[in-house]
Amino acid sequence: MNVYVITEHLNGSISDHTFELLGKAKQLAGGDSVTALLAGHGAEGLASQLGAASKVLYADHPNLENFNPQSYCKAYSQMLKDRMPGLVLVPYSSMGMDLASGLSVSLDVPVLAYAQDVNAGGGKITVVSQLYGGKINVESEVDGDSCIAAVLAGVFSADEGKADGSPEVEQVSVDGLDDLQVKFKRLIEPEGGDVDITQAEVLVSVGRGIQSDENLSIAEELAAKLGGAVSASRPIVDNKWLPKTRQVGKSGLKVKPKVYIALGISGAPEHIEGMKDSELIIAINTDPNAPIFDYANYGVTEDLFDVVPALTEKL
Repeated sequence: MNVYVITEHLNGSISDHTFELLGKAKQLAGGDSVTALLAGHGAEGLASQLGAASKVLYADHPNLENFNPQSYCKAYSQMLKDRMPGLVLVPYSSMGMDLASGLSVSLDVPVLAYAQDVNAGGGKITVVSQLYGGKINVESEVDGDSCIAAVLAGVFSADEGKADGSPEVEQVSVDGLDDLQVKFKRLIEPEGGDVDITQAEVLVSVGRGIQSDENLSIAEELAAKLGGAVSASRPIVDNKWLPKTRQVGKSGLKVKPKVYIALGISGAPEHIEGMKDSELIIAINTDPNAPIFDYANYGVTEDLFDVVPALTEKL
């Protein structure tokens, strides 16, 4: 089976998500080819990092310099339409969400989103999708020879897709990119200097139970004693008590720390999706029926304002 991988890049760097898909593509392809699709402007040099692919198709145009869902979808559609792809792997990221559905329509092939596993055997493609924040896994068998799988981040190893090599690079001419309805204006990036919670080994995460931004110091003191960082559920970020870079969950960041301490977090599916793979989860919540306890290794049903200062003092 020929497998194609959409390359996701930003500011001259290829995302780990792309390498995860390249590693999986090599496994699925067997003896067949893995082709990476790369769109950009003056970005051909990135192809040298795609050694896990046997070939790179590269489209260059000024309107591909920055991600634009309309221009990228047009470019990738033209790159794929004459090549009869068996399987197209798309990172299910903020960019991939825009691309997957558009490519499905333009190529007239099904798209299976929220994929956490993809398998091919016996002439069939099967995709396991994670629904309702991970509460239900659905296995779908593709009726046909082609499909697009929009794959969640972190479900495959990125190391498998980081391979040395010099893949053949084929320049592909694309048209229709000069007159676009969607225009790229500017990229707004998070302010520099904040903590990267995806790299922290210990996270003390706060939810509605913290009650006010004045109480964040309780979590900060505990995190400092543990050599960790403070993260949060979406309501805290929506209230602007902490920046977006600290948000854990489906609309925030996916984290896998060694220890995740949830303070006053009920455990909505959207939050669970971002932290359920933590090695050790400790929940503190006065509600014994809070969903977070279904995922916690240890739980305390006492007031966090009593437990956390006492724990900090002991540490």
